[in-house]
Amino acid sequence: MNRTHSTPIQTTEELLAHAIEIEREAAARYAELGERMRDLGNDVVAELFLRLARLEKAHLEALEQQARGKKLPRIEHGKYAWLENEGPETAAHDLVLNLLTPHSALKVALAAERRAFAFFDSIRLRALDPALVALAREMAAEEGVHIAWVKSALRRTPDPVVDWARVFS
Repeated sequence: MNRTHSTPIQTTEELLAHAIEIEREAAARYAELGERMRDLGNDVVAELFLRLARLEKAHLEALEQQARGKKLPRIEHGKYAWLENEGPETAAHDLVLNLLTPHSALKVALAAERRAFAFFDSIRLRALDPALVALAREMAAEEGVHIAWVKSALRRTPDPVVDWARVFS
């Protein structure tokens, strides 16, 4: 996800446009990560990611319904990409996806959720429109729940990196 947002979000339409893209990316990445973790035989992490994928997709659909009939600004393709921000070439994306361990996939998810939380929370803190504040607060709170779930799973998922110096000391 792009870590900077040069123009402050001032309208509900702007926030909806960004939120839709954030949720679209999250739903797609969580579905991929869930399938990858299932392939690796880690059903616990797979189920977390697949549950998050369903929640993000439902949230995306709710946001799209809320945006129906509104004039939303266009958001550049890839602005909120988790794994790459390049053109349609999928080799790098597939390579990264295939190299992820359950622990590293959870770290990727945690970083993305934290960026989304910071994005929505910064809008909440700067917005003057009460409706925009309320929407940003709601979105930040949802990301906060996701952060807690991913952090909990991360604590229960060992990092496969072996500290050989410690093993032989």
